[in-house]
Amino acid sequence: MADESISGRLARLYRMHASGIKLDLGMTRSVLERLGHPENAWPSVHVAGTNGKGSVCAMLESMLRAAGLKTGLYTSPHLVRFNERIRVSGAEITDGALADIIPAVEREARAAAAAPGGRELTFFEFTTALAFEHFRREGVRIAVLETGMGGRLDATNTAAPDVSVITGISVEHTAYLGPDIPSIAREKAGIIKRNTPVVVGPMPPEALGAVRAAADGAGSRLVQAGDMVNVSRLSAGLRGQKIRVHIPDGSLGTLTLPLAGRHQLANCGVALAAMLTLAERRSIQWPPELLKAGLERVEWPGRFQVVSERPVTVLDGAHNPDGAASLAAALRETLPGVPIALVAGVCADKDYARILSCFSGMVRRFYAVPVASERSLAPEVLAQAGRGFGWDSEPATLGDAWARAREWAGANGGAVCVAGSLFLVGEALRRLASDAEKGEALRA
Repeated sequence: MADESISGRLARLYRMHASGIKLDLGMTRSVLERLGHPENAWPSVHVAGTNGKGSVCAMLESMLRAAGLKTGLYTSPHLVRFNERIRVSGAEITDGALADIIPAVEREARAAAAAPGGRELTFFEFTTALAFEHFRREGVRIAVLETGMGGRLDATNTAAPDVSVITGISVEHTAYLGPDIPSIAREKAGIIKRNTPVVVGPMPPEALGAVRAAADGAGSRLVQAGDMVNVSRLSAGLRGQKIRVHIPDGSLGTLTLPLAGRHQLANCGVALAAMLTLAERRSIQWPPELLKAGLERVEWPGRFQVVSERPVTVLDGAHNPDGAASLAAALRETLPGVPIALVAGVCADKDYARILSCFSGMVRRFYAVPVASERSLAPEVLAQAGRGFGWDSEPATLGDAWARAREWAGANGGAVCVAGSLFLVGEALRRLASDAEKGEALRA
């Protein structure tokens, strides 16, 4: 059956995770060359950054689609289904398209691996080639590409974008990107191409200095989003915020951004600055009403996603200290004084003590759960860290934690927050979908 066929192909693809992370572009370039360079078939915007890059990609794609363009969107990781990673005009790649394209990429990947100096592609390298080929076959007019890790040696860096974007920079993946902010900034600045503008969001001075040096070395204009776009908030709620936007040619007026949290104001500014820079580069004008419509229609699951209001239950993939700080700030703004039952799981390579510290003063119950990854931190270790903050903490499975956190929140006027990993958010969304099929959907 077709379903069995695609399941087998995806299982083979997932086994590539065993190859680990290999930061070089040689194999991706080799496979793309054998495929006939699909990366040259469409213009693109390439987005890197520690936090916010997924939200910026989602906003960019939504605005480009509202402007009437057939769009490609490549992001990672997926939450529930592999197909989420690769979208055309908002629609996930179908199983049928995967069944057609995977063998084509496998054939060229085997040939590249057999060549002198070749090796097996990693999961992300293969998926990137798959996405690029799908975009070519679908005839997209423009693609929005999110880096997987870093930038300079990320597989997505084989594309030649019209605009590069770096959302922000903080310490992450030090084993691969370097021990400090300047080192990490230089890796992310590796997406800057010669004579190609780069838009940057707020970042520490030492990061901005490294990015500026890279832009100068490439002869590329550096655009600080805050110098081009002003985004201010008028009101905020659980399911979004009303904002006012000013751009160089005037104002977009007020609009409702369906993404909650003050951090999304900066992301919105970066996305708009990238759109305006792309317009300059392509000598086109975006009608303001289309930019506004794109922002008002944006969807980005797993980022302050409210799945219930009785009790309030929020899913957020925050998995590093900066992301956790943004999530905690959003919880304080939208749920002032409300006690939180935190359900969290993290990967062992994360600074889990700093992540948990962001929620100090608001968490009353803490359920430490495993993450569906070989890198998961033991829940017992995470629960012990929670006790260090004076929280009533215990290890649990996600199923038990979910039920008990919601019961506690309902009895104590509290709210539930699931965070610490996009893997965990994906597992929670799968559980919700399964419960809905059984007629046990959460009350909205």
